[in-house]
Amino acid sequence: MVTRAQRRRRAARRARLRRTIAAVVAVALIAVVVIVFAVVRGSSEIPAAQTRPTASSVPSAEPTPTPTPLTPAQSLLSTTADPRACAVSFAGDGIALGPRLQTQDARYEDLPIPRSDGRVFAGWYATAADASALALPARVNGADLVTCTDRQKTLHAGWTTPEANRAEDAGIPILMYHQFTRKPEGEDTWLRANYLYIGDFDAQMAYIQESGFYLPTWDELSAFIDGALFLPKRSVIITDDDADSTWLELAAPIVDARNLLTTSFVITSARTEGTPNRFVLQRSHTHDMHRAGANGKGRMVNDDADTIAADLEQSAAILGVKEVVAYPFGHHDATTKEGVRRAGFELGRTVEHGYVRVGTDKLALPVIRVNEGMTVDDLRDAIG
Repeated sequence: MVTRAQRRRRAARRARLRRTIAAVVAVALIAVVVIVFAVVRGSSEIPAAQTRPTASSVPSAEPTPTPTPLTPAQSLLSTTADPRACAVSFAGDGIALGPRLQTQDARYEDLPIPRSDGRVFAGWYATAADASALALPARVNGADLVTCTDRQKTLHAGWTTPEANRAEDAGIPILMYHQFTRKPEGEDTWLRANYLYIGDFDAQMAYIQESGFYLPTWDELSAFIDGALFLPKRSVIITDDDADSTWLELAAPIVDARNLLTTSFVITSARTEGTPNRFVLQRSHTHDMHRAGANGKGRMVNDDADTIAADLEQSAAILGVKEVVAYPFGHHDATTKEGVRRAGFELGRTVEHGYVRVGTDKLALPVIRVNEGMTVDDLRDAIG
């Protein structure tokens, strides 16, 4: 027989069991909830690098821009590291020329001279308006220094008509100087006529500079003779013969200070040095023909054409250029001219008085000789 005490103990055990089971179930439910919550939260916190689409899977909003092509001038500049380089472009009616490299603060080199049937080239100008007006102060050639903006510059072509060129009827003087002296009264030697007082030379150069004369280059003079290039009446070419020490010491600094293009005709057997300054062109006065031949006249009229050509080739090798030769003593004949042609020179300068005109013999260019005692007034009378 189950006593009352036993029944109470059994009921207590059953109550404890029920509480234990309930507690276990509660703990299990809590664990499940925690696990589910953690899973849900973890899926929402996947790193952006894993959820963001890659660049290759999403089209770009803006396509990559195509680089702007370089202009011809920019392409030319990319070929040099010289900070003074300037790409000079050419514009104008009928002009189809690529840019050329020049050097800032140096004279223009080898500017093209375009030719066109029925027209005469009238030079390069700083602006299109200047080219249209043929404004002489704005005309640019190898006598001028190169200036640029952002290492680039454009020159504009001017044109005129053959009729206007003939009407100008320009006669271009080539001035011929020799030696110089500091003595106003001159030198007392048998070559007295060759020595010009340096004060008179400076005054003459000042007149040319301040009067706005155009200073043609030799390639321009050649094209002018052909009738292909217009030169104004107020043009002049300045030259010196022999490259004497008085020229180098007294006169050359003056043309440099006044920015006047000048040609020094050099006897290369006596002088092989470079130009004294950037405004002096050195051209051939032959290598070793500035002396008498068998008949007392210069070697240029005593030797054969091949000998003359060989001498000029040697002179050109020293000077680095073939362009124009000044005949020693002015002596020349048909054989002289043939030797000059064989050597590849285009122009020959004599000592005969006169002016270069359209059609002048390129191998017999005349000159205006400047002698001792000639003042600036005398020069004005001779060149206008």
